[in-house]
Amino acid sequence: MITSEWPTDEHPEWAPFIVRQVEFLRRRGIEVEVFHFVGRRQPANYLRAWRDAHALLNGKSFDLVHAQWGHSALMALPVKLPLVITYRGGDLQGIVGANGRYTTSGRLLRLISQSMAHLADEVIVVSDHLGRYLPKREYHVIPSGLNMSLFRPMPQQQARAQLGLLSDRRYVLFAASPNNPVKRYSLARAAMEKIERSCNAELLVATGVRPELMPVYMNACDVLVVTSRYEGSPNVVKEALACDLPVVSLDVGDVGQRIAYIEGCILCHDDDPLTIARALTEVLKRPGRISGRPAVQNLDEALLADSVISVYRKALDKKTVHRLSSTQPPEDDASK
Repeated sequence: MITSEWPTDEHPEWAPFIVRQVEFLRRRGIEVEVFHFVGRRQPANYLRAWRDAHALLNGKSFDLVHAQWGHSALMALPVKLPLVITYRGGDLQGIVGANGRYTTSGRLLRLISQSMAHLADEVIVVSDHLGRYLPKREYHVIPSGLNMSLFRPMPQQQARAQLGLLSDRRYVLFAASPNNPVKRYSLARAAMEKIERSCNAELLVATGVRPELMPVYMNACDVLVVTSRYEGSPNVVKEALACDLPVVSLDVGDVGQRIAYIEGCILCHDDDPLTIARALTEVLKRPGRISGRPAVQNLDEALLADSVISVYRKALDKKTVHRLSSTQPPEDDASK
């Protein structure tokens, strides 16, 4: 498995959804070796990563390469083994800079990722809407899964005590880095300024949080707010639902289909701070939690791992058929 995001000593919270997928694939008996590289938009970093990836590929016997994000597939070129690519959002949609516009490097990333789709034996997208950014081809929709035993409801006061939060305050969770322009912290902040006094509410930012601690934040808070410019299939929304935490979100990624029929969640159809503030106020005035957990039971990583394995088998079968057909001698015209 080749990925440009993986936990490090400095950032142990990075890419928990990929760590979880690897963990559950291994539980299913798949031997997974992870190759992690850091591109940072530097060609020299990609060249070094390509060299190191091929040293690993040539030094061991692998059956298949699974690239997380389209640009990670560059490390597998030229493609010799069956190649599966999982697209997760920004690799197909581009990257937004601090000014809110798509960056030049983001456009290049999108072009590279789309090109890699032509070379992949099988393609996975984490949300069906991402399929429209692919070149015309078949693809599988497999969302990032959840560890349902980790993300589960717990008593709110217990969670607040663990985090040192006030028992009589209303907390709105912003579970992303304020420095990530895609997440638009300033928009969440603008909405909060309209309700802080009337609702006795405070915006709680959870960034750099260890994965095992995130469920505590979700159970300690009263609502999750998502103000992203775009998303693929945001795991934070699914994790909140698994904890029965209400969600107020813009209509990004697959959030609409996740929360549309869950009472206590609100989908905002414009990014006016007043619209978001009204939605937050409505949710905060309702007592108790939501019934979100049943809506994400089918996203248990234990179940989705089987779907990923079925894609692996399809890629292996396709490569085998291609290899056999390419070694067959041409048919003699006289025998027709």
